[in-house]
Amino acid sequence: MPTAILIDGDFFLKRYRQLRGRLSPERVAKDLHGMCLAHLDQRDGRRDLYRILFYDCAPLSKKAHNPLTGRAIDFSKTPTAEWRREFHDRLRCMRKVALRLGYLNEKLGHWTIRDTLMGDVLTGKLGVSELDETDVVYSAPQKGVDMRIGLDIASMAFKHQVDQIILVAGDSDFVPAAKLARREGIDFILDPLWATYSSGPSRARGRTPYGCAETWRILTAACLAQMLHFLQQLNSSYGHPKVGLWIDGLSPSGR
Repeated sequence: MPTAILIDGDFFLKRYRQLRGRLSPERVAKDLHGMCLAHLDQRDGRRDLYRILFYDCAPLSKKAHNPLTGRAIDFSKTPTAEWRREFHDRLRCMRKVALRLGYLNEKLGHWTIRDTLMGDVLTGKLGVSELDETDVVYSAPQKGVDMRIGLDIASMAFKHQVDQIILVAGDSDFVPAAKLARREGIDFILDPLWATYSSGPSRARGRTPYGCAETWRILTAACLAQMLHFLQQLNSSYGHPKVGLWIDGLSPSGR
């Protein structure tokens, strides 16, 4: 049976920027597709691909005024929105890639100070009057993304459409869905892209690959030093001397 690869889009794009910087939508889409195909090369052979499911939200379309300058901003025309739309269009053109879109709740949207500056503002090191318009960002919560991921995991598990699910995500929100899939006999794998995460996913008893050799090959030399740092921390924590080993001691064919 084939493998399904599910990707938390917001998490993936944040990690990608941390590892490789800001690149064109075309290049990011190609790297995403290449990473997913690399996951199919496993120790027991090449697996068939069921589908790559990418979960994200369409960019904001509302207008608002910057609270510091009063300047009107049309979020639908910002470089960020244009980049996201082009990225989504690239994914739609790729074979066996499905785009699952939730939405950003504009009613709950609000302006906030950037995380890198919030501590200085709260401690009084930086006054509000010293901030400029680029120091505040508009934040709107995602809606419907986690629900779609959970429903797709449950649907594939109950219908036995796949026997392996790889989830690219960075938190433990999906532990209940992962446990359900495991109970249905699905080999569930979490790939956090070298990010640290809470202890929740380990309780799902799935396997956690921290980057196979093919995924490593996709990354450019510019990010190898940072990646090596993550892997050294991982190896020291789990006692594994090499990249690409499965964390919880299971063989690639084990459950």
